[in-house]
Amino acid sequence: MLKFNSRYFALALLILVVEILIAIYVHDSFIRPYIGDLLVVIFIYCFLKSFVSLSTSNAALYVLLFSYFVEALQYFRIVQHLGFQRNNLARIIIGTSFDWKDILMYTIGIVTVVIIESVFSSENNM
Repeated sequence: MLKFNSRYFALALLILVVEILIAIYVHDSFIRPYIGDLLVVIFIYCFLKSFVSLSTSNAALYVLLFSYFVEALQYFRIVQHLGFQRNNLARIIIGTSFDWKDILMYTIGIVTVVIIESVFSSENNM
C-alpha cells in the first residue's frame, strides 16, 4: 500500500510552488479564489499518490471527501472555535469562510484529475 512515486511527488511540488506564487503575487477575483481551489485538490491528490498506492477512483474520492470536510469545518467556523483566528497558518490551511463555489471548484478539480488519469492510462495501454 505504501509506495513512493517520484512522478506524483514532483507534480505535487510543482503545484505547491504554483499555489504559493498565486498566494503571494495574484490578488484578483478569479485566479486566486477559483483556480487556487481547483489546484489545491490536484495538489492533495498528487501528494497522496506520492506515498500511497491507490486506484485513481479511490484516491480521487478520498481527496474530494476530505476537501468537502474541510469546507464543512469552515462553515462551522472551526478556526474561531479552536481559538486560531489570529494564527495565519491555521487560517490559510483550514480557511475561514464557507462558499459553495469552493465545493464546485474542488469537484471540477477532481473531475479534471480523473479525466487526465484516464487519458494517460489509456495511452499507456496502447
